[in-house]
Amino acid sequence: MTCAARRFEHALLIDGTGRAPLPDATVTVDGDGRITYAGPAELAPESPGAAVFDLQGMTLLPGFIDAHVHFLFGPKTNSPAADQALTAFQVAERMRRTLHAGVTAARDLGGLSAGYARAQEVGLIEAPRLLTAGRIIGHTGGHCDATGPDGHSATSHFTILADDELSARVAVRTILREGADVVKICATGGMGSPHDDPDDEDLSEAEIRAVVDEARRHRGKKVAAHAQGTAGILNALRGGVASVEHGYGMTEEACDLALANGAFLVPTLATAFNPLDPAKMTAAHFEKKSRWADNTRQNIALAISRGVSIAMGTDAGVSPHALNLMELSYLVQLGMTELQAITTGTLSGARLLGIDNAVGTVEAGKLADLVVTDVNPLDDIAALARPEHIRMVLQAGSIRKDTLSAATRSLIPS
Repeated sequence: MTCAARRFEHALLIDGTGRAPLPDATVTVDGDGRITYAGPAELAPESPGAAVFDLQGMTLLPGFIDAHVHFLFGPKTNSPAADQALTAFQVAERMRRTLHAGVTAARDLGGLSAGYARAQEVGLIEAPRLLTAGRIIGHTGGHCDATGPDGHSATSHFTILADDELSARVAVRTILREGADVVKICATGGMGSPHDDPDDEDLSEAEIRAVVDEARRHRGKKVAAHAQGTAGILNALRGGVASVEHGYGMTEEACDLALANGAFLVPTLATAFNPLDPAKMTAAHFEKKSRWADNTRQNIALAISRGVSIAMGTDAGVSPHALNLMELSYLVQLGMTELQAITTGTLSGARLLGIDNAVGTVEAGKLADLVVTDVNPLDDIAALARPEHIRMVLQAGSIRKDTLSAATRSLIPS
């Protein structure tokens, strides 16, 4: 892949490493889409022939990484009987909007086929870089199982059921055969599932250990665990998962285990912060979400204060698409500094996804996945979530969105 060489000047640089912001920074990108320099303007090398962007008054950041999305889910536009072609275009549009909102990489944790990731890789669609889980593994009657009394399942296209250690291993092998990059399991019940509650356990600790071992045998694939209630969180952590998704019931013991294991927490805080509308959900769903909101805020704040590794995840699809960066403001409300929240949404996410050798920070040698915004997120991090403030998005040096004035750019002759 080749792109034009580019030079970005006079930006406030927040590089994603956690270092203090650098005013009047210069970032240069070569024709292969890699960053060749990121630092003070006075030390920047010449860039003959590069397109120059004057970012005075702008902030330059790494592309953001959402570690928990569901692109298949939208505002009640999809159903198992929906036209597959229409669904594919709806998914592609959600991906494009998410990319334009500043999310350059994402982990889809249920429902999306691996074909979308391949389509993004070869340039057929504009989308974040993708890791996909495909179908989610859970037990009969658990969070993954929406089988009705008549035996009809509305979820078989994005779930796979396992009820012992052997069937759990077979389920892992099946979804990896289908192209999954990461294994997603259910360790607890959930808010929206019909048969259970977040405090209910799903896969047992022994079954989770079997899943983790089977995933390890296949080139070290990671396991992400939907885990909301405390008992299931502890099962997941003892079973060796790489990440706890949601984690609403985090306790001191759970924090101790996560720290000891090097496991990540992906909190998905929209559930606890977005206003609830009882007209848009069942009474049982509304009751569960209302009951858990305060505990969620307290328990995630505890995990932040304990220094548990946290990656940004939004549950977009359950929460709105293309407003992903609101998650950063929720993390700040629960105790992070703005700079820590930005690092959570960039480098931490890259580490969890295993792509930190290529993206996640603005450093020489990394791919130029970059975001330019007209706000200073250290002053107003919530403003970063409004897509109109995301003025430019690049992936590997290629411009995916550009609403900057033409006056900000000029071409230096070679």
